[in-house]
Amino acid sequence: MILLSLKKLLAPGKCVRYLCQDETRVGLKTLTGKVITASGVKPTVEVKWQRDNFWIYGAIEPLTGKHFQSEYPKLNGDYFQQFLDWLSQQLGGDYAILQIDQAPAHTSSAIRWPENIIPLLQPSHSPELNPIERLWQFLKKLLKNELFSSLQNLRDRIQQLFDQLTFEQVMSVSSYNFILEALFYAASY
Repeated sequence: MILLSLKKLLAPGKCVRYLCQDETRVGLKTLTGKVITASGVKPTVEVKWQRDNFWIYGAIEPLTGKHFQSEYPKLNGDYFQQFLDWLSQQLGGDYAILQIDQAPAHTSSAIRWPENIIPLLQPSHSPELNPIERLWQFLKKLLKNELFSSLQNLRDRIQQLFDQLTFEQVMSVSSYNFILEALFYAASY
């Protein structure tokens, strides 16, 4: 319904995009995972317990695999506003319906929504409905059992992972059937 109403308002040549947004925290504390060893050999993995961290704010477009991400020191309304303003610029003349959870940082009355971004709140306590959660799982799986001597080394590794990330990989982990069906149905109008 939102897409149909928005299409009527748009000038010819403008695009309406469906994006899914959320944040994830990454830090120096080692993410441990399974290790394969010979039978009878106990696996050992070095672990760092240091808790320095930062947040990655991201948005993905399940239909195309395009992704947007930016780093911030913590999760709050001010940084979410900065992310929204930055994302609005990245969209250029396009409009976006942005699926978000109901975190206080997202629903604060202090948030000034850019004109080209329309929020779509998902139900409370349902992260499984947001496809970007699977992207975060995919990326963190690649960081399992890695040690980083500094936050900058971790930043560099994460940037390397995003640089290697293809549109096909993002579509593979984020293209839920119910979302694609809704988008194809809306596009047929």
